[in-house]
Amino acid sequence: MLKNKTFHRKKIVTIFGVCILLCLVLAGRLVYLMLFQADYYIELATELHERERSIKAARGKILDINGEVLADNKTVCTISVVHSQVEDPERVVEVLHQELGIDKETLEEKVNKYSSREKIQTNVDKEIGDKIRSYKLAGVKVDEDYKRYYPYETLASKVLGFTGSDNQGIIGLEVKYEEYLKGTNGKILTLTDARGVELQDEGERRQEAVKGYNLRTSLDKNIQKYAEQAALKVYEKKSATNVGLIVMRPSNGEILAMVNVPEFNLNDPFTLNTEEAEAADSEEKQDLLNKMWRNLCINDTYEPGSTFKIFTAAAAFESGVVTFEDTFSCPGFRVVEDRKIRCHKVGGHGGETFLQGMMNSCNPVFMDVGARVGVDNFYKYMEQFGLLDKTGIDLPGEAGTIMHKKENVGPVELATMSFGQSFQITPIQLATTVSTIINGGTRITPHFGVDIQDDDGNIIKTFEYSERENAVSAETVEKMRYGLGKVVSEGSGNKAYIAGYRIGGKTATSQTLPRGSGKYISSFIGFAPAEDPQVLALVVIHNPQGIYYGGTIAAPVINELFANILPYLGIEPEYTQEEIEEYEIGEFTMPTLVGKEKAQAEKELEEYGMEVEIMGEEDGNVVTEQFPTAGEKVKTQNRVILWLE
Repeated sequence: MLKNKTFHRKKIVTIFGVCILLCLVLAGRLVYLMLFQADYYIELATELHERERSIKAARGKILDINGEVLADNKTVCTISVVHSQVEDPERVVEVLHQELGIDKETLEEKVNKYSSREKIQTNVDKEIGDKIRSYKLAGVKVDEDYKRYYPYETLASKVLGFTGSDNQGIIGLEVKYEEYLKGTNGKILTLTDARGVELQDEGERRQEAVKGYNLRTSLDKNIQKYAEQAALKVYEKKSATNVGLIVMRPSNGEILAMVNVPEFNLNDPFTLNTEEAEAADSEEKQDLLNKMWRNLCINDTYEPGSTFKIFTAAAAFESGVVTFEDTFSCPGFRVVEDRKIRCHKVGGHGGETFLQGMMNSCNPVFMDVGARVGVDNFYKYMEQFGLLDKTGIDLPGEAGTIMHKKENVGPVELATMSFGQSFQITPIQLATTVSTIINGGTRITPHFGVDIQDDDGNIIKTFEYSERENAVSAETVEKMRYGLGKVVSEGSGNKAYIAGYRIGGKTATSQTLPRGSGKYISSFIGFAPAEDPQVLALVVIHNPQGIYYGGTIAAPVINELFANILPYLGIEPEYTQEEIEEYEIGEFTMPTLVGKEKAQAEKELEEYGMEVEIMGEEDGNVVTEQFPTAGEKVKTQNRVILWLE
């Protein structure tokens, strides 16, 4: 008995000791949590009872070179419902149905759904959002948000790009400069009880969003409008598939305009701009959208045709194998190995110098010159001029040059390459290479981005672009400026001629693959003034109907464009005595036309024999701006531009 009592006593003492030890451990753990882990668990508890709503940051604006806003933000609202806070579901459904137009069945499903926060609709006009807020419906949240807004809708659509529902850039400059434009989202934090109901006396904590920076580009809104107008005119007149037009400064690569007709509405980028949309299923529609968004000036390649003769001539001058005075014979074709390759002039040009061959755009002459240059030098100068690399333009998706491998180039390939066939490049590559040849010999990088600014105009970052000097010798540059000037003043590019301006350029007409399809690409590249190029423009017309020769339909596009933008850029005409006499050019003081009706303004200008260009609203009737401005001394050959409202 005594042994049993002793055993039980020891057992009780052991159990008691263990309990004391456990209590001490728990007490120690409690002290540790209360003293050393308090902040951590307070944060967890707070998070458990906090509900978070994001505040979308406003994207930075995209500006043209003069500060005109090309991409902006429009305040909209996001409507959502917190189920645990809704007091009158039927009333909520009724109001949201009335104001948003959403069917009641869908609303009932969302309002009665057990979730921390259910989005009802995004991108709601602010006026409607404010009205819903005025009902003071428990559980209905109206948060202000931002939606990208493009004030000029279709202007430079494939350059600017657009954003998705998450406000992130999808194509164009919007995605290229995303890191600067996007800003930093904020958030709203509200405290709730265990049931998820907001605590009325606790209010809310806000972490404000930070707006993105503004991007200033080299685009000029007015030049872009001029370019779009000229491209659209030939697109409609020739029932073309597409028209691309690039305007840039050959000296530094700044792009003043880039047009891709047909453009699309940036404020409605998922609506197709073609009739094919009606019969398309979802997969076909996406393919059509991708096609609609493509920037043909940089994303697609094409055979440049005779505009590439600019390169062949420059390579020949660089290698010293030709002079302007060298003579050639054109019977209308050349036989190269087993091929008979024709000139565009069936009867041939007969005897001609190299300068005349440039002016006539004679294929046999350039095949002979290409043969003189040879395969090794041809590829050497393509590399030297930068043709075999991408340009590095600041837009996504640039395509590269598609060229024969050097070891596969025989006499036939060299002959066709000499006049711009059997390989493909992008329009921006051609414009950049020609800029190198006529700007003094510097390989520039074409670009849009100029600098990043805050809303006060303070410059945060200025973009710099690589240049490579001496890609072409000064002697070759002077010869090319002279020869291409002759092409316009006396040769195949004469329809680009404008009295008072020395313009250089080159026409091209190339047949698309497969040969014999009856489809052509007509193009013209021009620059002015020819002796000191300040601006260069390239137009590419895909599949024009009827007459398709570049000299006939593409050169006039650049003529119209330059007639508008050269005076706008401050490049004054300098008339020769022959031009003054031929066109009866006189001088007068520009009258004040702003504020007058269109008919009255046109009548006044007719008295001076002036050509008038109308810009602005299609149904506008009152002149809001004029160029040249009132009081300026102008020549009667000048074109007057009137903006209407």
